Amino acid sequence: MSERTDLPLPDFDHIPVGTLPSRISALDADGVQRLIDFEEAHGNRLPVLEVLRHRHEALARGAEPSGAVEQSMPEVASGAPGGSPVGPATAGPKINPPSQGVPTNPAQPR
Repeated sequence: MSERTDLPLPDFDHIPVGTLPSRISALDADGVQRLIDFEEAHGNRLPVLEVLRHRHEALARGAEPSGAVEQSMPEVASGAPGGSPVGPATAGPKINPPSQGVPTNPAQPR
């Protein structure tokens, strides 16, 4: 069971599943196994485990690691403010509907 700082991919638990196969292509079987162990102990996300196990099996059958481990994650927005920009300063005016229907709507008489 690895800790986050010992993992071969930085911020592994924040990598989107769609980009995971290309991110792990540079890892050897030991690196992929460390990610499997970490995922089983922490998130245990089935889609992530399936990708990792598939790559581990491919490496066991003779696939070679390719490329280099990318340290940055351009697919994850960094520095972007989270949450809604709506606040007291940007909220619209308070609307109080009439208690007995809308006087300008003939379908809802007063």
